[in-house]
Amino acid sequence: MQERLKDKIKNKIKDYTYRQALKGIIALMSRASNESLIKMTYLAEKMTGVPDTLEQVAALRKYFEIDHPSVRLGKKVLSKLSRNCRKKLIENFFIHAGVSGIAKHKDYARKYGYEPPWFLLLSPTMKCNLNCRGCSTREFDSRNDLPFDEMDRILTEGKQDMGIHFVATLGGEMFIRKDMFEFYKKHRDVYFQIYTNGTLIDQKTAKRLAGLGNVAPMLSVEGFEEETDCRRGKGVWKKVMQAMDNLKKAGVLFGYSCTMTRNNAELIISDKFFDFMMAKGCYVGWYFQYIPIGKNPDLSLMATPEQRNELRKKLIQVRATREIFVGDFWNDGPYVQGCIAGGRNYLHINNKGGVEPCGFVHFAVDNISGKTLREVLENPFYKEMRRRIQATGAPDAYSDNMLTPCMIIDQPWVLRDLIKKYGVSSTDGEDGLLKGEIAAGLDDYSRRVHAIYDPIWEREYKKFHPAIRKLSESSAEKGVEEIEETA
Repeated sequence: MQERLKDKIKNKIKDYTYRQALKGIIALMSRASNESLIKMTYLAEKMTGVPDTLEQVAALRKYFEIDHPSVRLGKKVLSKLSRNCRKKLIENFFIHAGVSGIAKHKDYARKYGYEPPWFLLLSPTMKCNLNCRGCSTREFDSRNDLPFDEMDRILTEGKQDMGIHFVATLGGEMFIRKDMFEFYKKHRDVYFQIYTNGTLIDQKTAKRLAGLGNVAPMLSVEGFEEETDCRRGKGVWKKVMQAMDNLKKAGVLFGYSCTMTRNNAELIISDKFFDFMMAKGCYVGWYFQYIPIGKNPDLSLMATPEQRNELRKKLIQVRATREIFVGDFWNDGPYVQGCIAGGRNYLHINNKGGVEPCGFVHFAVDNISGKTLREVLENPFYKEMRRRIQATGAPDAYSDNMLTPCMIIDQPWVLRDLIKKYGVSSTDGEDGLLKGEIAAGLDDYSRRVHAIYDPIWEREYKKFHPAIRKLSESSAEKGVEEIEETA
């Protein structure tokens, strides 16, 4: 008993020392030489025995060694952000979510036999000041908001039991709901990412965000002024541009968010667009595919499989050459081992407490009201979903091709099968994904995307499987060049 207690205390001291060392490395990035940072990674390795953490440190060292653009991005972020925003980014995202949270995450997995989500997606409100064409959330009931106390309970449980310290929020429009600032302040050890239309971020709001430090807005655009105003309303583009200026001046980390459609696919991956967004001060860019859901789904708005593949190739090039972090929730399947829904890496809780597998799958078998996150995650619907995501080679698996991870547009029959089996109800009152013209259109899209992506997976990515996560490490000096040559 005493020996176990001694080991526990020893490990806690070691973990604390490692976290402090890592915090020091990150804090020094803006002014220390790469040579000094490389030496510090060796010191950090001596302070941790956790295999996953050792891999992360080794990967970080490789990036320092070749002065990868992501290193230069990190230095820029840490030198341009306000002092408070810099501090919260380091403490909450890198330390709480990336180190301490992962340790608690692993403890949960050992105790319950499955890994909990790494982050949560919350929709506290569906109220919005815009009426964008093709919005995937517009048809949700906007009369009710997720109660503050309910959100507080959910996140407190997520932190304490699962190590969740990263939360993304969307709506609706987040800045309509004024008590969210109180929520961000109460959970000061969490890093929040907000998807917003940006029209309500004036100078005062930007200063409030800088004062909090733990909130990073992602502003939605459809391209430039013509494309954004066409979908979101006249004058929206200018308001978004002013919001970016306000955030940049206040020293707040922010980025942009794009939904790729057939109409803007070429524009939002052009060099002109990337150059413009970086000049505005964006550190991050998120790319989504248009999904035909809600009351007025439009198959003609979907980007073609060929356009989706061009996005894949362009973002590989951008990551290897530009000082901006870009993410693609479909093409990045190989980096996260496929679909992340159903509580595998995240789940979505809507404004009425409905627990959805993902922000685009508007079906729920459970409600968070009166239930714990663990109870929801152990629902048979989510358990089977996670099993099928990870059942590589099994007859009922999603797909062995992690470039086609989506149960809506890549393997639509999987979603239909699960919904039928468990009697899951729609949360937006629509079920077009399951039958009729939309379902037939998605089946056709899936066939066409597999015709393009299956050969690419076999030729360029499969060799990294099953340890596909290590691709990020090898890409620092070898993997990116290999993929670019064959792309």
